[in-house]
Amino acid sequence: MTSLQDRPHTAVVVIDVQNDVVAGAHRRDEVVANIAALVDRARSEAVPVIWVQHSSDDLVSGTDGWAYVPELERDETEAIIHKRYGDSFEDTELEAELASRGVGRVVIAGAQTDACIRATLHGAFARGYDTVLVSDAHTTEDLSEYGMPTPEKVIAHTNMYWSWQDGPDRTATVVDAADVALMTD
Repeated sequence: MTSLQDRPHTAVVVIDVQNDVVAGAHRRDEVVANIAALVDRARSEAVPVIWVQHSSDDLVSGTDGWAYVPELERDETEAIIHKRYGDSFEDTELEAELASRGVGRVVIAGAQTDACIRATLHGAFARGYDTVLVSDAHTTEDLSEYGMPTPEKVIAHTNMYWSWQDGPDRTATVVDAADVALMTD
């Protein structure tokens, strides 16, 4: 039901599951396994997988910390989007990649919940995409020593508030990885 014209397809967007980003992430192995299973399903159903990879002064392109975790291997035919901002659409080719595939619905997984996941969800929704947050396939690190909520509360809150998003001609949903419907046509 996307508000984007002639964009009936879905893509899985995997955000920033890089060694240094998820090194101390909450339930890291479980989340990575859920993402891997989702990627495998997408590939078997011929649904595009788009990889997003962050770089910054602290996450230097080409280093081991910048690399995707070894459990997730990008197929060379799958697009990779390099970014420097939280919203994966900001100053990147993500919109062009999705448009070229007729994608109007994005399935979002990765890290970090309270940064790039939230920013990309909002960026996609504001641009007219139907959005699916994969409830058990996103994570964050523990910043509670700085007064922030614990990771489980950040994740639970994000899952809760995203399920209440709405707007004209587009949807926002939250679904467990095993229950994500990839084919909507």
